[in-house]
Amino acid sequence: MTTRKTLALNPEAATTEAPALKKKGRGWEISDSRLDALHEQAREMRRHSSDAHKALAEKFSKADLGRYTFKRHAVVGSAIVDFNCHNLGLALAIDEEGQNDALAKRRDKSLESVGIKVMRIAATDILEDIDAVLGRLTTTMRDRITERKAAARAHKAANPNQSYDRPKPRGERKG
Repeated sequence: MTTRKTLALNPEAATTEAPALKKKGRGWEISDSRLDALHEQAREMRRHSSDAHKALAEKFSKADLGRYTFKRHAVVGSAIVDFNCHNLGLALAIDEEGQNDALAKRRDKSLESVGIKVMRIAATDILEDIDAVLGRLTTTMRDRITERKAAARAHKAANPNQSYDRPKPRGERKG
């Protein structure tokens, strides 16, 4: 029997300096072959989406969310989430009937341990009352934006000597 690799935080790493970014798996310590397999599986999931997934994807495509866009069947670490908003660190998981709840909870716990909030939505809720689901999602997004801004302010206050200036466009650089 093979052992499965899952996302995990090293408790000792939290007290020391940040580890160097790994070269494989975009920093998640996932082999290239595993990452390729995950992306292929996500592609297949996009091709064969459920009705609830299609309905929510249609709403997202018509909505103007600014910089907070949701990507369908996104690969995050070693997991595939139904929708992912990278800017918010927010993943949406659609609960379909007959899915393995223990596996889903373990995946959610591993994503939350690296700072990604997971919002679970029942597929029946999407199909029956999508406006209520979108209202809950909007509230969650607002809360997450507030959390992220507070964390950024706290980081800036803790690191007063760090520069936060954006690079100037090519035409405006001194040279």
